[in-house]
Amino acid sequence: MVIRRYQPSDCGQMAELFYQTVHSVNAKDYTKEQLDVWATGKVDLTRWGQSFSAHYTVVAILDNMLAGFGDIDETGYLDRLYVHKDYQRRGIATAICDSLEQAFEVEKVVSHVSITARPFFEARGYLVRKEQQVVREGISLTNYVMEKKLSFRPSS
Repeated sequence: MVIRRYQPSDCGQMAELFYQTVHSVNAKDYTKEQLDVWATGKVDLTRWGQSFSAHYTVVAILDNMLAGFGDIDETGYLDRLYVHKDYQRRGIATAICDSLEQAFEVEKVVSHVSITARPFFEARGYLVRKEQQVVREGISLTNYVMEKKLSFRPSS
């Protein structure tokens, strides 16, 4: 597996991975109606690409395929972390998350985490700060604001 920085040419594959992952991996915790408003299949690639370029964004390449991606901003907000539905439980999310958590010298990392991803983040030392209901197109989805305090690393 190779973890590398995001390139604009990755964006289309990332959007497809996002849709497929949400609609398969998250289906055990959310209804079809919730999945449909979470991942509509109509991502604005220009807007997503701008967001990925503004953040520290990495992709995981395995078997010559984009197998996962994640991004974090300079404040320590971990925005997205997704692994291809066919590449779950292979250490990809761990490798991506390791890279993201080390990207900036921040005291803590905060993320809005799905029901499905909560155990992964808890195993990494994240704590639930609150449960919340996110409403999209009138449909409510449960997620969690989670936070991990990082140890300070000496500046090089």
